[in-house]
Amino acid sequence: MSNQTLFYIMGISGGLFVFVIIAYFIMQKMLNKSEFKRIRQLREGTKEKKFTSDILYQKVYIYLIRIPFLKRYVAKLRRKLEIINVDDEYLTRRQTSKIMINAILIIVPLTIFIIVLTHRDTLLLSILLLFEVFLIETIMAGMVDKLDTKLLKQQVGFFAEIRHAYHEFNMVEEAIYEVSQKDQLEISRQGEKIYEILTSDDPETELEKYYDIAPNSYLKEFAGVSFLTREFGDRTDSNGASLYLKNLNNITEEMQLEILKREKLDYVFQSLSVIALVPVLCMEPLKNWAVNNFSFTSSFYNGKLGFLIQLLLVIVTFICYLLTRKLKDNTSRGNDYRDPNNCWQMKIYKNAIVKKIVDLFIPKKRTKEYKKDVNLLKDAASKQKMEAFYVNRIVTCISVFVASLFIFTQMHNVASDFIYENPTSEYNILGTMTEREEKNAIALTEQDNYFLDRLKGQKLTLDQVKVEVKFSEYYKDATDKEIEVAAKRIDGKLKVVNKEYLKWFEWLLACVFALAGYFAPKWILMFQKVMRKLEIENEVMQFQTIILMLMKIERVNVEMILEWLERYSNIFREPITKCVNNYEAGAWEALEELKNEINFEQMIRIVEGLQSAVEKIPINEAFDELDNEREYYQEKRKESNERLIKRKGMIGKAIGFTPMIGLFVGYLIVPLVVIGLLSMTNAFGTMSTMM
Repeated sequence: MSNQTLFYIMGISGGLFVFVIIAYFIMQKMLNKSEFKRIRQLREGTKEKKFTSDILYQKVYIYLIRIPFLKRYVAKLRRKLEIINVDDEYLTRRQTSKIMINAILIIVPLTIFIIVLTHRDTLLLSILLLFEVFLIETIMAGMVDKLDTKLLKQQVGFFAEIRHAYHEFNMVEEAIYEVSQKDQLEISRQGEKIYEILTSDDPETELEKYYDIAPNSYLKEFAGVSFLTREFGDRTDSNGASLYLKNLNNITEEMQLEILKREKLDYVFQSLSVIALVPVLCMEPLKNWAVNNFSFTSSFYNGKLGFLIQLLLVIVTFICYLLTRKLKDNTSRGNDYRDPNNCWQMKIYKNAIVKKIVDLFIPKKRTKEYKKDVNLLKDAASKQKMEAFYVNRIVTCISVFVASLFIFTQMHNVASDFIYENPTSEYNILGTMTEREEKNAIALTEQDNYFLDRLKGQKLTLDQVKVEVKFSEYYKDATDKEIEVAAKRIDGKLKVVNKEYLKWFEWLLACVFALAGYFAPKWILMFQKVMRKLEIENEVMQFQTIILMLMKIERVNVEMILEWLERYSNIFREPITKCVNNYEAGAWEALEELKNEINFEQMIRIVEGLQSAVEKIPINEAFDELDNEREYYQEKRKESNERLIKRKGMIGKAIGFTPMIGLFVGYLIVPLVVIGLLSMTNAFGTMSTMM
């Protein structure tokens, strides 16, 4: 390890120590402020006298919400956790602080490692530090997903206890209340919320409000079935079993399948995001190893071509990382906690000048292009508005254009810097220069730089360069052969330096890249749309479970079933919503239009069953095969989940390992082989001329 590296490590360690000391005094000062006094008052009179972790998390939360950069992440976490914790401010703050602390404990050592590793390459260092912004969100999203899965597992035990309580009380609301009071788990808070809804003055309205904030669809189903049972009463099937308990069993089976599916997907994707990121961290060590062991590769890794391949590898890694996240996130509950009116895109759009510019790009309403964009946003389950979508596209376009010009300029600077800084010497293919050889090579480079500074920007012939060399103080006593060799070397360097400027085709390439950047947000939505279509069979099977729960409840009609399907739909939301809106104008016609808009066979069968239930037969007879073939559909659901996991796993592995393959093939093997062969060819050519 070099002295410079040790200096950086010592500097960073010292900086962290000073930061900890300052943070300690700041927290000590903050202990006397009103928020902490309120916490002390809450603790007064309790048995717990020591400084617990819960109190620490509360204090850390108050500190985090005051830090400008971290405040944004704290707000995003709160929006997600508030839904799970149902108005429990204390727990929300505790979980938010805990997740933020864990994320910081991961990011800070990684930042130090990146700085130590890439401190010589400012551009790569900047890119990696920017990349960490996305990594923070991934870490936090993963921790929230764990809480969501934890809640789902609690629901399985919660519903099992409700079965026993229902046998005892024979009343839905009393059973829910009894079980909810037994512990302080997250699911108990949801149970208390559902109990409050069922016993409120207007339970139907309160239930609709709960549907908008429920953590997952299974709690929606449970709340809805509990409401219908309380309103219309419970029934028994042909075997004398309670219909309510049977529906609880159906929801539990759905949850168990979902838990297994999530656990398998977590196992498949647990290392893919890391694998996609590793190549970026390995570029600098790989480059140093190659240059130290094979000196002839220095011209590649320190030159323009090496910089270009390094940059392409970073871009590919970034794209693969985003696609892996999209592929993984598509399996979650899919709720978008961000307010579509409060995003940064809409804040920019509110500016009068920006609004006029963006409106020029947005297609006119009722046009074919506008309809395509609206359908794409719906098919991709994106909640962003059309205005935000186009602001995103324009900002991405401008950013890519500016970044492209900056990168091209940087490439020319790298090529010029290589000419000015690379030791000028002839050396072997393998191994490195000795200390004496390196000293002489550096001296020769500095000597050539004198002429480059004098002649740069001038169009000179080789003879003119010879004249400059001949009458310089460095070559007063040199022979004609030495002057000729030096003149040829300096002339070659001068030509390289003089042509390193932005050219017309680079401006054209920047425009092409900007155009690609303009379409990039649209391509991402198209990718999400494709990923969602993989879930189509899973969604239809969930529809079958919902119909199975509703079809034997008295007073349930086709319109109510459609409303339930709309509530839990994702892929088929738009056509089902349209059918619900047109239902009163003509039930059969609305269902016929729905059938014409879908092309999935199992969904068409459901619509045909609803059409039969409208005019011909009762609902339970129209879907009697669902009850009779319940076990078959469950096995089919399991097999469908297995195929879905396998398909996503294959796509994820292909995307996740692409940067790693690019690193070893494009950044190590190909340069070593190609440059090695070229060096050997030049060596053999030199030997043949000497002979």
